[in-house]
Amino acid sequence: MSTEILIIDDNPDIRNILNDLISDAGYKTRVAANYNQALTEIDKKLPDVAIIDVKLDKGDNDGIQLLNHIKNKNKEVPVIIISGHANIEMAIKSLKSGAFEFIQKPFDQERLMNFVNRAVENFKLKNKNRELESKLFHSYELIGNSPNIDKIKEQIEKLSATESRIFINGPTGSGKELIARKIHKISKRQKEPFVILNGALLDVKKYELELFGEEKENGSISYGVLEKSSGGILLIDEVSEIPLETQSKILRVLIDQKFKRINGNHDINVNVRIICSSSKNIKNEITSGNFREDLFHRLNVFQIDVEPLNKRVSDIPLLIDYFSKKISQSYNLKKFNIDANNHYLLNYYWPGNVRELRNLIERIAILAPDNEEKVSSIIKESLKSTELDNLKIENSLSVPLKVARENFEKDYLTSQLKKFGGNISKTAKFVGMERSALHRKLKGLGVKDLN
Repeated sequence: MSTEILIIDDNPDIRNILNDLISDAGYKTRVAANYNQALTEIDKKLPDVAIIDVKLDKGDNDGIQLLNHIKNKNKEVPVIIISGHANIEMAIKSLKSGAFEFIQKPFDQERLMNFVNRAVENFKLKNKNRELESKLFHSYELIGNSPNIDKIKEQIEKLSATESRIFINGPTGSGKELIARKIHKISKRQKEPFVILNGALLDVKKYELELFGEEKENGSISYGVLEKSSGGILLIDEVSEIPLETQSKILRVLIDQKFKRINGNHDINVNVRIICSSSKNIKNEITSGNFREDLFHRLNVFQIDVEPLNKRVSDIPLLIDYFSKKISQSYNLKKFNIDANNHYLLNYYWPGNVRELRNLIERIAILAPDNEEKVSSIIKESLKSTELDNLKIENSLSVPLKVARENFEKDYLTSQLKKFGGNISKTAKFVGMERSALHRKLKGLGVKDLN
């Protein structure tokens, strides 16, 4: 589909020049000669890019009103403001209102077309990124029926209806970003941007540039994530990695609800919901002096705690089944079978959590084993459990039969308890024992309650 550009100017000569110039560049155009015509065209169908004269027929700044009208409908649409009565104040006002660029009449045609081409590229890139993000994350669900996951699902439902700041705490690979995206997906801000700032990946010198943006000497502006996420949600991932000096500036933004770009002179109001995440124990970071306690209390209006996968083993079979189907569809493969009750999978420590499990299943899908024995072999090799098994065998051969049997029963029953989330009734039914008999057996083996 051809890119469509809306030209709004009350001067017929300017309209015709712009129309010819932009049409010759291969873009589709629409034109409006006054405020009411422009309003009709915008409401009829939003353009991909708009070029608006500041002064039309409804007042000195009716072009800015149209800019605001477009931004209220879709803030991603780039708007180029042109004016024959330009001054610094007008340029700043239009840029603060969300204009992509500001250009003064009489304009250089080549310069204007550079602005138009950049605006089109910007709009297409944002659309492409949004589509990719949607395919990648919106297709994934939060899978599990463990008490921890059930609780998080309830929290997502409740928190999505609020504007509260959220702090998500959990180990690497446990699904913190997915939780933040789920909140965004069903919140009032779902149609606005979801932007991520990864505190662990940035150069120390670039934190403030990434957050606040910069006004350069040549008049161009580099926008930071606080502006890019305006109206939407900003996820600050691994927030504990941000330097203390920058933490104090974030705190000031939260208090004042405004900030200045680097080298900027005017305040920019903040309209963004902030979600933070950390894989570190944030209380320990505060005690160690690495994180500001006052900032934590501002960010931690509500906390979501994600348990590591090895503490919610009952979710593993569900995740295996889910990822097997998803990955089969993604790679256009025949569905492959993985024994979800494989003891290697249930007893493995999973230091990489859900991400590590997904990677394992993807590895199995790529290698395409044709029987369960080969699948099991890939699992053993991937999880490096062979040495541990050999050690168990050696140990079992060096003890009396009674002790070896007790060790096996303890490992077996512990594994089954984990699989059923510590539920004694479900475990007893699966292993074929009475509930009271299982209680006695567990007590005799010294197995503690997993709940």
